[in-house]
Amino acid sequence: MVHKEHEDFICNKCESKFENKSTLMKHNKIFHEAFKDYLCEKCAKRFGNKHSLLLHIKTVHEGRKDYSCDNCESKFRTRGDLFRHQKTVHENRKDYACDKCEKKFGQKTHLLLHQKTVHECRKDYPCDNCESKFKRRGDLFRHQKTVHEGRRDYACDICEKKFGQKPQLHLHQKIVHEGHKDFVCDKCEKKFTQKSCLLYHQKTAHEGRKDYACDKCEKKFVLKFDLIRHQRTVHEGQKDFACDKCAKKFGERRNLIKHQITVHDGRRDFACDHCEKKFGHKWHLLRHQTTVHENCRDYACDSCDQKFRLKQHLLVHAKTVHEGRKDFACDSCEKKFGQKSHLLRHQKRVHYDRKD
Repeated sequence: MVHKEHEDFICNKCESKFENKSTLMKHNKIFHEAFKDYLCEKCAKRFGNKHSLLLHIKTVHEGRKDYSCDNCESKFRTRGDLFRHQKTVHENRKDYACDKCEKKFGQKTHLLLHQKTVHECRKDYPCDNCESKFKRRGDLFRHQKTVHEGRRDYACDICEKKFGQKPQLHLHQKIVHEGHKDFVCDKCEKKFTQKSCLLYHQKTAHEGRKDYACDKCEKKFVLKFDLIRHQRTVHEGQKDFACDKCAKKFGERRNLIKHQITVHDGRRDFACDHCEKKFGHKWHLLRHQTTVHENCRDYACDSCDQKFRLKQHLLVHAKTVHEGRKDFACDSCEKKFGQKSHLLRHQKRVHYDRKD
């Protein structure tokens, strides 16, 4: 008996393959013809077949994870999720290769997402409340929940700190409370809490690379994200993060959080081990230690022999002494000053008759 060679039935809308025609037709009905006759009574979501509805109720509303991995403690909602986990994590299989670069993926959906976001640079999910756009729907939902709704649903059980996302909480606990530094530089043995920090260190410290240049100014950046953030906040003046306690706005969420912690909460978490002074920002502490206790003067003027502790002081010196600029004018008289602090001191002593 001669068996007919197996022939795949291919969907002409998404190129999915099926073993028989009935499965292909069922696929078309559910995914492409929008026949979704099965309604979930708990959330009003519709499904194309009863099996999908029951699976939705079991995993989403009942929170069941009936499929356990034999190799680790992970549990999964569906058998397919378990198989994918075993194949990609424990067998380390990556069967889906990108035809535009050398990257490989364990799942086809991850490959398609990579091609869409990396090579096509698509951001299909815009925020209704600001101009931000996102590559994934999940990223948009997280942005709306944490930025615009201000929700921080994940609290640390060791300290009182709260986070908008669960991975941020886990990272906080691992770094702060457990003191993990699992990523070691093979060139200088320095240790890091995150792989991204290690890669950033290697790129900047050992390779000296800054591959992303701003086309509006001469500034260069190590990461593309830093360049985009610079252009958005500096050149476009975008400030999407507003403080709910005062009218101040910020271009970055981390700056808003720092502002709230140091200004409104009055926290000074960084203490100097040489004196009793405390600081709201770690870099303020480091600057204090290098300039006050170590007396470092690393910023030398090209036009004279003077050296300065801070780069900002060098720039002010060059602008006012060597360029002769006086950008701050008194509105009560015609006198001009090179620094704003000198103008304020003049106004206080001369026009307000204060000597305090």
